[in-house]
Amino acid sequence: MTQFRIEQWRAWAPGLDSAADWYAWQQAPFAPQDGGEQPDVGFLPALQRRRLSRLARMAFHVAWPLADAAGPLPLVFASRHGETPRTLAILSDLAHDEPLSPTQFSLSVHNAIIGLWSIQRGDTSEMTALAAEGDGLEQALLEAATLLGEGAPGVLLIVAEEAPPELYTPFIDDVPFPYAVALLLRPGAQWQLQLGEGQGPRSTWPHALELVRALCGDADSLQHHWKRRQWNWSRIKA
Repeated sequence: MTQFRIEQWRAWAPGLDSAADWYAWQQAPFAPQDGGEQPDVGFLPALQRRRLSRLARMAFHVAWPLADAAGPLPLVFASRHGETPRTLAILSDLAHDEPLSPTQFSLSVHNAIIGLWSIQRGDTSEMTALAAEGDGLEQALLEAATLLGEGAPGVLLIVAEEAPPELYTPFIDDVPFPYAVALLLRPGAQWQLQLGEGQGPRSTWPHALELVRALCGDADSLQHHWKRRQWNWSRIKA
């Protein structure tokens, strides 16, 4: 059993940015149309903004304000698919015998986003990038809870997924639209996460967004099933 406190959260998806947007979405969830919108990262210099993919922009957009308020903190970044569009572009260049861009390659690896984060914020705290499957949120939370247990005053947790390129859509069915969720976690007994065994229905929405629904709706509990794992979330009442 793992206990923690969610001090703040932020989320982004096309057309959904403010807390009011997400509270409205929680009442009537829908898959927003993806028109290629780019989340605002105007807090970065223009030269650095141009290096960021949309996945990186999403992660920076939701987490930066939380970090500004909290100061340097360890960070856990989780994404099942990562920089898939960059990877496909590199593979396409290989297939056409085109020269590869070292910059594109360096920015396509799974820990590139936390590397850019560390550089841009001048933050040398411990940072981890995870590539988990359907329960990536819970795997990232266990990593964050370990850091809290080792004495970290707080941990930033980011879950983000980009829409897959069209070539991959027959194989990637768990990203209904691009999204990013950031949590500022603190030690405490506000929520607890417990792992059990059992099979159940797949969540309607990616589980990070199901958590956003629970936070917006003040739900006391939620469950997430992945393969044989049953993750039980419950709010601890004072």
